[in-house]
Amino acid sequence: MVFRDRNEAGRLLALALKDYRDQKIVVLALPRGGVPVAAEVARHLDAPLDLLLVRKIGVPGHAELAMGAVIDGVHPIAVRNEDVIRFARVTPADFSRAYNKALDELERRRQRYLAGQTPVPVTGRTVILVDDGIATGATTRAAIRGIRQRNPAAIVLATPVAPPETVEALRPLVDDIVCLDQPAFLRALSLHYADFHQVSDDEVAGLLAAARARTDTSERAG
Repeated sequence: MVFRDRNEAGRLLALALKDYRDQKIVVLALPRGGVPVAAEVARHLDAPLDLLLVRKIGVPGHAELAMGAVIDGVHPIAVRNEDVIRFARVTPADFSRAYNKALDELERRRQRYLAGQTPVPVTGRTVILVDDGIATGATTRAAIRGIRQRNPAAIVLATPVAPPETVEALRPLVDDIVCLDQPAFLRALSLHYADFHQVSDDEVAGLLAAARARTDTSERAG
């Protein structure tokens, strides 16, 4: 299954999630690639959109290979992928350096995307967590752990594409999973999109601003 772009993937995800529309929901995006997908989901479900700042911790010299992830917060949460760490022979010092680099990037993104903004409350709400695709699931596990600490009513994981073994590994951690395509062999997420451009900071900021404006208008109308 090949999506035209992240916008189309988001619209298709929204159709698959339509039964949640009448619930008290909030859509959380994993930046940066998950934001255009989540923006479409939030728009079609008439739900608020916010970010969940999570950063993959890449193997030194192979940044795309996740040996863990860290989620932003007063007390950052780190999730380690021990199989990858052993396979890549990552030392504790290697992991520490990569972890600190990930924290620095999270701080930059917080200032760029969220400075001055109050987070959308998730306590007692159904959280729909959206990314543009899931490979190993390390980043997603960190995200789920972070959300659980904020006491949502339920967590729904939504993504256009992920391998079946990753979906099954994540299923016990959430209340529902919606995945449109589960290829047996996922070589690269980019192969599942005709347009898989790198999402820029400006694009993220613009989508968030548009979502906030839509939510503010809806609340005033209500």
